[in-house]
Amino acid sequence: MTSAAGCRFCLDNRLLADAPLFANDTCYFLESIDPVLTHAGMIVPFRHSDSPFDLTADEWRDAFELLHRARVHLSPAAPDGYTIGWNVGAAAGQTVAHTHLHIVARFGDEPLAGLGLRHHLKQPSNRRPQRDRE
Repeated sequence: MTSAAGCRFCLDNRLLADAPLFANDTCYFLESIDPVLTHAGMIVPFRHSDSPFDLTADEWRDAFELLHRARVHLSPAAPDGYTIGWNVGAAAGQTVAHTHLHIVARFGDEPLAGLGLRHHLKQPSNRRPQRDRE
């Protein structure tokens, strides 16, 4: 397992405020401590990498297995759906430069129910400025 100095998701650095709930050979599941996202978590590979594009075949397989285990873990809350996604790079909202997959239980009575991952990206206010074609 490789770690990056100062990375809070690299467990060898001991920088997490909480502990993984469960794990397999290459990944672990970390439950969200965010007070708004009370039924959510992240699947994080043990090996440091910046992006899911860098994952090995074993890490992909193990992340998929943990995604199923995370769903079982979150199911007692009886969510109406899930939002699952990666943020890759600072422009996409990745605040920790260590690959991690978000899984968020969604409920019909949420103020933002029905608004998915792309909702805010599709807003006219997010349109890039026109640039001259090169």
